[in-house]
Amino acid sequence: MPEFIHEDFMLENIAAKRLYHDYASKMPIIDYHNHLNPAFIAQNNHFNTITDAWIEGDHYKWRAMRTNGIDEKYCSGSATAFEKFNAWSNTLPKTIRNPLYHWSQLELKRYFGVSELLNSSSAKNIYANSNQILTQSTHTPQGLLKMMQVEFVGTTDDPIDLLEHHQYLLNNPINIKVAPTFRPDKAIAIESTEQFGLYLNKLEQRTNKSIHTFKDYLAALKICHDYFESMGCRASDHGVESMYFELYTETDLEKIFDKVRVGIIPSSMEVAQFKTAMLIQFAEWGFEKGWIQQYHMGPIRNNNTRMFNLMGPDTGWDSIGSSVDPKNISKFLNKLDTNNKLAKTILYSINAADNDMLSSMAANFNDGSFPGKVQSGAAWWFNDQMDGIIAHLNSVSNMGLLSRFIGMLTDSRSFLSFPRHEYFRRILCNLLGSEMERGLIPFDYDLIGSMTQDICYYNVKKYFNL
Repeated sequence: MPEFIHEDFMLENIAAKRLYHDYASKMPIIDYHNHLNPAFIAQNNHFNTITDAWIEGDHYKWRAMRTNGIDEKYCSGSATAFEKFNAWSNTLPKTIRNPLYHWSQLELKRYFGVSELLNSSSAKNIYANSNQILTQSTHTPQGLLKMMQVEFVGTTDDPIDLLEHHQYLLNNPINIKVAPTFRPDKAIAIESTEQFGLYLNKLEQRTNKSIHTFKDYLAALKICHDYFESMGCRASDHGVESMYFELYTETDLEKIFDKVRVGIIPSSMEVAQFKTAMLIQFAEWGFEKGWIQQYHMGPIRNNNTRMFNLMGPDTGWDSIGSSVDPKNISKFLNKLDTNNKLAKTILYSINAADNDMLSSMAANFNDGSFPGKVQSGAAWWFNDQMDGIIAHLNSVSNMGLLSRFIGMLTDSRSFLSFPRHEYFRRILCNLLGSEMERGLIPFDYDLIGSMTQDICYYNVKKYFNL
C-alpha cells in the first residue's frame, strides 16, 4: 500500500506540485494567532508522552472521541496517558473526511516520521516510538517550533496576565519571536456581574489601583495595555458572539459601571452600550500604538451547561452561531475611520455564510494607506478544513485581492499543530495550480509562485512589521 502522506499529498497536477515544492514549502511560518502556553515555550521542558503533547487540552480531538462513543474518562478524565492515546487511535479511523484525519497523519509524519496509519493495531508501537523521540532535544517545545521553521508566535493573553514568560523570552532570546496579544474579553463581560466583580478585584491587585468609578477602570486597563506594549505586543484580539454598536454617552457608561460594580444585572441595551464603548476604546489605544486589531465573531459558546459546569470553558462545547450583523460591523469600523483611528484590522467569522460579506466589508475601509489594511481573516475554527479554506480563498479572491491576503494561522493550543500551515499551503497551491492548468490564470510560475509566497509568508511579515 502506498504511503498516505507522500510528497505530493493533496497536489493533483504538475503546476500544483511545482508551486508547492518550489515556492510554498520553503517559506517560514508566522503564526500570528494561537493559544500556545508561553510558559511551555519559556521553560522548554520535555513532554512526558505524546498524549501530553497531542491530546491533552485538544477539544477538537475530544469532540470527535465523544461523538465516537468514547467515555470522558479517556478524553479529559483520569485514564492513563496510553489509555487516552489508544482511545484516540481507535477514533482516528472514524474521522475520515474530517480534517482531523489529515491533520493527525500529517503531524505524526512531520514530527515523528510515522508513515503508517494510526489505528488500534499500530497504536502501541507509535506511542512507544513517539515517546522515545520526545526525549530528544529536537522535540522540546522550542525544538518543535524550530523544526517547523516558525519565526513568530502570537500568543493570546488576558490584560491582567503578568507576562513573566514573555519577559523571560525577551531577556533570553531563542531565535523565535514570541509576543503577547491583548485579549480583553473578560474585561467587557458585564453580563455576568459576579464574574465581572471577581475580575475587577484581580485588576486592582494587578495594577495596585483602587477601582471605584468607570474612569478608574479605564485607567487601570490602560496600565495593562501599556505594559503589553512594553512586552512587544503587536495586536489586540476580541472574541465576541456578535459585533456590537450601540450609541452611548459618558454618563451612560458611568451609570452602567456603577450598577454592575454593585451586582445589579445590566439590561441587554446596557451590555451592548458598554461593550461598544470598550471595543472602541481598545481600538483607539491600539491605533495609537500601531497594533493590529482582530475580531473573532459568531460562536455560541458553552452550549452544554451540564458539561460546562463540570469542565469549564474551551473544552469542546461551542458551535457555529448565526451570521453576524453587517450593519453593526459597518458602523463600528466607520466610527473608528471617521475619527482617523482605524488600525490594520482582521475580521473573522465562524459562520462561512459571512465570507462574502466580510470580504466586501473590508474593501469599504481600505484607504490605500497599507496593502490589505482591513481584511477577512483566515478560515477559522470549524472552517479550517479543505472546503472551508477553499470557500474563504474564493471569497477573498472575488471580493478583494487574494494576493494581499496574510495567510493561515493555527488558532491552536498544541505544539504539534503547525502542519496546519502545510495543509493550507497544499490546498492553496492545488487551487492555483489547477487554475493554471485550466487556463484561468496565467501559466507563469514567476508570477503565481511569487503570489503564493506572499500569501504564505511575505504579506503577514510586512503586515505585522516583523
